[in-house]
Amino acid sequence: MINRITLTFCTVLMLSFIACKKGETDKKENSEPSKEYELIEMSTKYGKMYIWLYDETPLHKENYLKLAKQGFYNGLLFHRVIPNFMIQGGDPKGDGTGGPGYNIPAEIISEIKHKRGCVAAARLPDQVNPNKESSGSQFYISVSTQGTAGLDGKYTVFGEVIKGIEAADQIVSQPRNANDRPNTDIAMQVKVIKKTKSQIKDEFGFELKD
Repeated sequence: MINRITLTFCTVLMLSFIACKKGETDKKENSEPSKEYELIEMSTKYGKMYIWLYDETPLHKENYLKLAKQGFYNGLLFHRVIPNFMIQGGDPKGDGTGGPGYNIPAEIISEIKHKRGCVAAARLPDQVNPNKESSGSQFYISVSTQGTAGLDGKYTVFGEVIKGIEAADQIVSQPRNANDRPNTDIAMQVKVIKKTKSQIKDEFGFELKD
């Protein structure tokens, strides 16, 4: 009889301990803030574009985030626009010849194709750049999947516009000169913002991969 009472008491004690630990775990999980992810917010006079940078191209992602946090891109121009192709910017000289003073090793991934809204790194041609190294700051945004498909395997694609590609459509349609430079300057303001996975899905309609 005593053994039965002892066994029952131990069982109740064990169940109470398990329930207590579960409550502590649930409380801990509920008190931890949701993980936040860094995105790029690019503002222009034609609207804002929100850009997701790929983990698959870590060198380009890290570099772009670094420059954005430093304010490097603020006030720089989209110096080259070609309808049905792309818009290009990120040059501190504003003529396509400038940069931060360094290049980035190519991170060309065959599975990551050019598509409308993709963000890719500009670079010098193969004749002087056989390793296809990327410019340290110049980038382009595709406005046409078909128009930029020929660049697959030649340039590093490191992100995509997840909201606001209409701003790029407006920019690429502006009057331009013989060198494809807009007749009126189009500047950008770039900053890093943080959002949770659920916020990214709700605000931008973009679902992160687990």
